Amino acid sequence: MKNLIEISKIVTKKKVKKIEIFDDHSLKHKNSKFNEFYEALMENRFKNDRDAASFLYSCSPTDDKYRQLKSRFRKRLLNTLFFLDVNLPSTSNYERAYFSCNKDWTLVRILLSNGAEHTAASLARQILTTALKFKFADVIVNCSRILRKYASVTDSEKEYELYDQYSKQYQDVLDAEIRSEELYQRVIMNYHRPPSKNFNLEEKIDVYCDALVGLSEMYDSPIVIYNMYLVWAYRYEMLNDYDSMLEVCKKAEKYIEDNPRYYREDMLATFQMKKMSAFLHLQDYKNGKVNAEKCLQSFPEGSKTWFDFMEYYLLLALHTENYINALAIYKRAESNTKFKRMTGIPNEKWAIYNTYLNYIIESQSDTNPILRMQQNRKKFRLSRFLNDNLLYPKDQRVFTVLLLIAQILFLLEKKSYSAVTERIDRLKGYANRQLKKEEFFRAIQFIRLLQQLSKADFQVKNLSNTQKYYERLTEQPFKFRGLISELEIIPYERLWEMILERLK
Repeated sequence: MKNLIEISKIVTKKKVKKIEIFDDHSLKHKNSKFNEFYEALMENRFKNDRDAASFLYSCSPTDDKYRQLKSRFRKRLLNTLFFLDVNLPSTSNYERAYFSCNKDWTLVRILLSNGAEHTAASLARQILTTALKFKFADVIVNCSRILRKYASVTDSEKEYELYDQYSKQYQDVLDAEIRSEELYQRVIMNYHRPPSKNFNLEEKIDVYCDALVGLSEMYDSPIVIYNMYLVWAYRYEMLNDYDSMLEVCKKAEKYIEDNPRYYREDMLATFQMKKMSAFLHLQDYKNGKVNAEKCLQSFPEGSKTWFDFMEYYLLLALHTENYINALAIYKRAESNTKFKRMTGIPNEKWAIYNTYLNYIIESQSDTNPILRMQQNRKKFRLSRFLNDNLLYPKDQRVFTVLLLIAQILFLLEKKSYSAVTERIDRLKGYANRQLKKEEFFRAIQFIRLLQQLSKADFQVKNLSNTQKYYERLTEQPFKFRGLISELEIIPYERLWEMILERLK
């Protein structure tokens, strides 16, 4: 009762007249500008403030009425975060507990700032019990400090010593977690840089790995252990040692399986995605398929993670020439109700996959009866695609390159060599002036091969000066780390061989 009295006094003095949040009840009022704004955002109608201001008030984004609405809308959204439903089936116990602990910790700070020390201590004890169960070192340290102070005020020496012990013990654990995070972040920060700018990481990553092993042996912290496995996986990936990378990921999965209390979906997804990457680079479709089918059961169908796995699964099928399976994988993704709602880069990538799949049907159906049955696939309009100017923003220029190559493939089938030459000249311009040599090395070598084809008037017997470009491709093999600049729907070496086969 003492706690209820303390809380009631605070609420009586400082309560607000109305709590503004977005819940099912408030969203039923369809005429509200707040709800119009909210629903339009959920439907991806806006690219910027100008779109939103025009939609809501037919005004500019600097207009006071739009700025006021946006400010209040943001506040209402932030208020709603305190009432998120963390009991969804897809939320792990670990994630649910961490959210609840931090939410309640906010209440502890509010209670303390309003002089309700008894209630704050009571709530801190409840939080500490959960935090100890899941080894949330940061939460344990925070709660232990509050409870240690409260024990000193209430002259409870036994409790003081207990909370002092927790504070010191888990401060060491927290320091280890912070150090492990730092090492992981240093790897991530340099991971996507070109090799010539990455020598520092190559020199230091072994030291990072050894340091993380040492921390994991000293401190039984899931955060330290996750970071250790992640950095080791990145190390082997940098060395192109995909077999060792697979072993690290399997050990990480075993740790997750043996410690269900610390299960985190994002970590499981990361390690399983790394495994898919390894199978892709090893060209191991058999084991990659087994892994993909298992992984796809782990995550909600239609979620971002699910589509990411489908993408790697599709690339693996395409790169290993399992084209029938690639079509099946694409159809499986396309049949999901959330497929049509994709926007931005994911949407563009899937459209490009569809284009190349249609080329495979076009070029190989004469020798493959199953592919021949796919010739009437709807939705792909070849004439419209061939007339598309294909203009993408600078940061998405690789899409222009991939689709110009696809146009060339289709036009070669039609023997429209003048149109092919036009596309090759455009690619030549990109290779000479707009594609960074290190970032797009493989794409540039493939474009050089296409230039030689044009010079030979598309006669294979007249080809010359191709060996050096082909060897450069094989000397720097395909490597995909998730960057769109590294995307190859079909590896360039194989694509060149396919072109020569079709021209013979």
